[in-house]
Amino acid sequence: MSAYLQQKRNTAAHLKFGGFNDADSDQSMDDAGAESQDESADGEGWLQGKKGKTHTQTAELSDKDSDEEDLERFVLGNKDAFREQLFRDDFLGFLDQDSAAGKELVPAGQTNDLANAADSSLFAFDTVGSGIKYTAEKSAAEEEPEQKPAWEDSDDERLTVSLASTPLLRKLRTTEAEDLISGTEYTRRLRQQYLRLYPTPAWAKEAEAKQQGKKAVRRRRSSVASNSESDSDEENLDPSALPLESFLRNAANFTSTDSSSRKRRKLRPETLDIQRTRDIPDSHKAAVASLSFHPTRPILLSASTSSIMYLHHIDASAHPVPNPRLTSVQVQSTDVRRSEFVGPTGSEVIFAGRRRYFHSWNLSTGLVKKVSQIHGGQAPQNTMENFRASPDGKALALISSEKKGGGVVNILNAKTMQWIAAARVNGRGGVSDCQWWRDSSGLSILGKDGGITEWSLTAKRAVGVWKDQGSIGGTVMALSGNSGGPKELGGDRWIAVGSNSGICNIYKRSDLLLQGDELAKRNRDLKEEGIASSMFGVEVMERPAPSRVLDQLTTAISTVRFSGDGQILAFASEHKKDALRLVHLPSCTVYRNWPTEQTPLGRVSAVAFGTADNGDGAEILAVGNDMGKIRMWEIRA
Repeated sequence: MSAYLQQKRNTAAHLKFGGFNDADSDQSMDDAGAESQDESADGEGWLQGKKGKTHTQTAELSDKDSDEEDLERFVLGNKDAFREQLFRDDFLGFLDQDSAAGKELVPAGQTNDLANAADSSLFAFDTVGSGIKYTAEKSAAEEEPEQKPAWEDSDDERLTVSLASTPLLRKLRTTEAEDLISGTEYTRRLRQQYLRLYPTPAWAKEAEAKQQGKKAVRRRRSSVASNSESDSDEENLDPSALPLESFLRNAANFTSTDSSSRKRRKLRPETLDIQRTRDIPDSHKAAVASLSFHPTRPILLSASTSSIMYLHHIDASAHPVPNPRLTSVQVQSTDVRRSEFVGPTGSEVIFAGRRRYFHSWNLSTGLVKKVSQIHGGQAPQNTMENFRASPDGKALALISSEKKGGGVVNILNAKTMQWIAAARVNGRGGVSDCQWWRDSSGLSILGKDGGITEWSLTAKRAVGVWKDQGSIGGTVMALSGNSGGPKELGGDRWIAVGSNSGICNIYKRSDLLLQGDELAKRNRDLKEEGIASSMFGVEVMERPAPSRVLDQLTTAISTVRFSGDGQILAFASEHKKDALRLVHLPSCTVYRNWPTEQTPLGRVSAVAFGTADNGDGAEILAVGNDMGKIRMWEIRA
């Protein structure tokens, strides 16, 4: 047993001081084997010994020599060493050399502080048969150049295309005198023309919006100020998706279509540059009875006897539906026959049918008000459908049902609906139509016998009466609305009068007045008859000669309308298919290239001029027919 302990002590000594060689190990094992045999021989005697002998042997085992104590202290430690090494970081002395070697692996300028290291530096992926591989990123100069689209050709710059020589390419011109353009410009205009006729589909629009939305999210994440984020979100709003109230209140979101702020473009006579654009997507269930453009915004108001009114945003490039609908109103038990915007701001719509009442619709608040009673001494009103709002929005003219004495037009206050005056005309059959002067100071009233009365609201009396040449029955009339005419008659330059024979006469308003020698002679005749001369110092000719007689139509004229700048006159008849003509002003010549036999007009029931939301100021012609369709054309200079 003592030999075994001696062998254990020798083994510990070798582990501490450098180990032992193979020869020593073999000799030690042989000695241990021999001694173990001797010990086994007298093992039974030792186990059956006395207690005193056992205690003696235990005492011998408890005695430790210096080698055993060193081994035990090295492996297990002691109290003094434990307390000394408890708060030290380098208690593993045998790792000092490895730590020193590891510090040499840290590159210059870096530290081995793991708290500040990137997450990717703490991990490495090892592969079988190979070490860790690192791939260097390519620099911007080493990246492959971006491939150009296949349709872009450098030879396009050397090509020259003539637009004037080919009839199909004339629509691509921006001015009448333009002819030769480069191949690149020709490609750009073809692409623009294609997108105008066939806008980007909805799926492509959605994909582009998602891509832009991701970029906007990245920008917002990198932004520090929250206010700037909200501002950018508001700028990305699509104006066509806003409610009608916001559409009308926020003038900065849409292009203004005010004719006074746009540059006048001169149209050439005889030939008109016109092309069809996207139609109104919604159709009425009856004939379109009324069309009206908003005075300052690209909005079209349409109504029919099916008791439905539509408001559309005129934008052929809108997605996903061109010329989208803003809102619609259905009026119970009212066949809407006329509707129009009121005032220069167009914040209110008045509409009426063949009823004893009419409605007022406030677009800002959405409130619809029914007006069935007029306070004052007005003439009888069996129907309210024939009304006309003044340009300043302060007065309203209602054609009375009374036919006695030639007819009556009631004048109301547009705000209070209080009766102001009654304009009586001399004639027979009643009143066919009436139109306000440009400055809202009076009216021109057309009788069914072809007589026109110039009535002043300021004086509340007629200042002149004249007869439409060759008319056997007046139907409709229109004033140009642009300046250039006599101030005594409101300042309008032109007046067009349609008759039931299909003749439309155009008069210059300045030619209606007696001037110079004719005015002096007129005053002398009145003085001899004992009649005072006109209090306005102006006299109207009784039978003026028209500037042009338009006889292209053979059925009764039902629609006469001037464009906003007064350069085009449209007159039509609903009694015959495709009966519509356009006239150039001031030359008073009918355009010969439009409409053609292929133009899908139908029976024209309403016509309106306006401007689309495209920024180029092009005039838009809207035509409604008896099938409830509203077709659109763009008039270009």
